[in-house]
Amino acid sequence: MTVKEAVAKDPGSLIARAYVFAAKAHAGQKRKSGEPFINHPLATAETLAAWRLDEASIAAGLLHDVVEDTPATRESLVKNFGEEVAFLVDGVTKLSRIKYRGAEEKIENLRKMILAVSEDLRVVFVKLADRLHNMKTLDALPREKQKRIALETSEIYAPIANRLGMHELAGEFQDIAFSYLQPQEAKWLTSQVKDEYGVRRKYLESFAPDLERVLKAANITPAKIDFRAKHYYSLYKKLFRYDMDISRIYDLVALRVIFKTVPECYAALGVIHEHWPPFPGRIKDYIAMPKINNYRSLHTTIIGPEGKHIEIQLRTEEMHAENEYGIAAHWLYKEKQTNKTRVDDVMAWVRQIKNWQEEHTSAADNPEDFLRTMKIEFFKDRIFVITPHGDVIDLPAGSTPVDFAYHIHSEIGASCVAAKVNGQFAPLDHELQSGDLVEILTQKNKRPSGDWLKFVKTSMARDHVRVAMKQKDQALRTKRLPTKVEIRIVARHRVGLLKDVTAIIARSHFNIISANKAAGQFPIIRIQCDTADKKKVEALVLKLKKMKETKEVGYQLI
Repeated sequence: MTVKEAVAKDPGSLIARAYVFAAKAHAGQKRKSGEPFINHPLATAETLAAWRLDEASIAAGLLHDVVEDTPATRESLVKNFGEEVAFLVDGVTKLSRIKYRGAEEKIENLRKMILAVSEDLRVVFVKLADRLHNMKTLDALPREKQKRIALETSEIYAPIANRLGMHELAGEFQDIAFSYLQPQEAKWLTSQVKDEYGVRRKYLESFAPDLERVLKAANITPAKIDFRAKHYYSLYKKLFRYDMDISRIYDLVALRVIFKTVPECYAALGVIHEHWPPFPGRIKDYIAMPKINNYRSLHTTIIGPEGKHIEIQLRTEEMHAENEYGIAAHWLYKEKQTNKTRVDDVMAWVRQIKNWQEEHTSAADNPEDFLRTMKIEFFKDRIFVITPHGDVIDLPAGSTPVDFAYHIHSEIGASCVAAKVNGQFAPLDHELQSGDLVEILTQKNKRPSGDWLKFVKTSMARDHVRVAMKQKDQALRTKRLPTKVEIRIVARHRVGLLKDVTAIIARSHFNIISANKAAGQFPIIRIQCDTADKKKVEALVLKLKKMKETKEVGYQLI
């Protein structure tokens, strides 16, 4: 059932109310192509519905742009649709801040951030559905923007779809991106294989009835037989390994035979090999040993009529759904009585979600439990925040703007005086969250504060602040240490008194900076020397006291 059919069938449903709200919010808005804006969220929701996602996800697909592109607020979503839908929309809105600028070393941080910011995998599904329609309508954008979005899709979103087991979606992303990133190569490939695709499909269509007849004679009835054409980008990469010779690509178009059970897959494989000889080295058991991305299927290449090679893929309905839609496919089975899926011990973070299925015999028993397993906790000890230029910074959970500033550059950390988080001023001890857009304000000659040690989280920030505090203490101590002495002598006046006093000081190896003598019968003589050696000064004082004219001698280190 399409979204529009669901709206017509039950106008009071969550999906219907979300559609009406979105249509009203986006009324009068146009996309770059000139079409009504509502067409985009509707297409997003239709994709989510095709993936059999829950009502909240489909509603979020309809509403995913209203907070960002219309006067509608998060509060209005909570009021009209509840916290769950508002949370999903909020997650998609956060993801819209992420921009990939082509820095290869930052790719993995971007992928991690998309998952961490989402918190719930349904946010990722909505974003993938949103991106799919954007890619399909990319031709309406300027060339430079086309290339940026295509590169971002190829490097970020296609790999995420693949990790989630959504192989067909990943392939579609790469195919569309290929046409924008390498238009000449894509055009050449299309011209080379377009006719070949048609020829091979026609051949397989004529072969399929013979295959079905042979299987039924062995009491094996396929649930479905269809055809899979190889994705253009995947084909392009494969051609490089075969000297660009299209005749050596046997799986250009493959037969997919779908069964109810795993034993039927293996039984069918035996029957097929009895009637058509297998091509040596082309039998692959991805059921017993799934691919690293958890793809499962039996593959064989046989020598068919006219001596032509035919690739046949054998799988169960569940495997087929998983291979098409990945983790999203689990909603397809939530009403079935059994739903045990083999766990792939390679993809640990996907396995964490699938472990739920090993512990429950039916997703229908408690669907809330299943949704709880969709909560992403793989990065609970890390946060991913964004610079004003769209770069992603990976920090420990609990990090502050000061930690962020030091991660960018030690000088930015040392001179930061304020921070803006998502456009609003925030204190320097503010705890950042994944998805925050952080801007640091600096001041020339500003130095770190010792108070920062009370809240900084990263060792980098802590070490820099400690070094700065140590340098500050050393500077203060250096500034306070006395470097010279002033000697004060009260003595009875006589001719040559000052000359004799300075002579005693000089013989004690003191460098006199200044000397002056007041008038009077008992003048005060003040002499400054460039030493702060207390022992030497006290020894000099004893010598000066031995003069018969001396009445009093004192000193002060300065």
